[in-house]
Amino acid sequence: MSGIDLETTPLVKYFEGLGYNYETVEERRIIKFFDSTESEINSLFNGVALRDISDSGILELSGKDVLDFLHRISTNVLKETPEGAVAHTIFTNEKGRIIDTSLLMNFGNYQLLIGSNEHNDKVMKWIEKYIITDDVKLSKPGDKYILLELLGPQTDSFITLICGNMVNEIGVDRFRSIRTDGIMFFLIKMKDNYGHLKYWILADQNNGVDLIKMMLNHKDIFDFNLVGEEAYNYYRIVQGIPTAPNEVNDQFNPHEAGLLNLVSFTKGCYIGQEVIARLDTYDKVQKNLKGLIFEESSEPNGQLSLYDNDGRDAGTVTSIVYSPRCKKFVGL
Repeated sequence: MSGIDLETTPLVKYFEGLGYNYETVEERRIIKFFDSTESEINSLFNGVALRDISDSGILELSGKDVLDFLHRISTNVLKETPEGAVAHTIFTNEKGRIIDTSLLMNFGNYQLLIGSNEHNDKVMKWIEKYIITDDVKLSKPGDKYILLELLGPQTDSFITLICGNMVNEIGVDRFRSIRTDGIMFFLIKMKDNYGHLKYWILADQNNGVDLIKMMLNHKDIFDFNLVGEEAYNYYRIVQGIPTAPNEVNDQFNPHEAGLLNLVSFTKGCYIGQEVIARLDTYDKVQKNLKGLIFEESSEPNGQLSLYDNDGRDAGTVTSIVYSPRCKKFVGL
């Protein structure tokens, strides 16, 4: 996992203490799989899966103008985000191309922006560029937080077992401070691309490790697995979920990346708004994110470009993974 010195964080030490090995792949330190990719895929589709996403890019903001400021420079409605709520948005450049997607958490006296590690520095510089007279202070928290994701059809039942019935009192796109067996953390309830519930957990390092231990001790009646890179990458490609830097980058706009659910067409101006609105109004979108299956059994090599029968450019393969289910390579 990338961006921070993961060797110094409790999660790396904890997982390595359990016998799991990190590998360096394209400057990222990852666990490819915990027990088996096949069982982890099964938990993602049929049970409950726990992902460590602590390498996400996190920024802390404070000041009375934060919500209004972010509202003006990103694609979604943010200025009315109440305390204890989250909102999803995209930072786009003047050409309407994606800088990064972000989740905003409003704690009242400060806010967190959670995006990709790959684009975190770019987002920070982009925000700083437009802070002129606004009361907005921006900083990086370093390795202050552990961030976990729970997803899969058994997730709601599992997190209720861990936290109790108060989970039912949390609305979608809301978060609450939880204390269970002396472990303190913030629980965020959201929905995935298909409307299924999923949860993020934000904690400090000690509480995060204790919570993982607690989950592992209560997993017996569930199809529960820690999920590594291979299983999740397969899951997100099959589900059509774009990610940075593959599909979420400045080569594409929100139309092309399938992220229009993070764009408001009624809130008025933001950076890149004219281009994005024009593409929508005049139906000028030339690319769309699609899934594909490679009929060949061997992994494609070289530049992953697509051509039609006449040899004309027909697209670019941005993500590819082997499918253990259909025994072929699949991609976006």
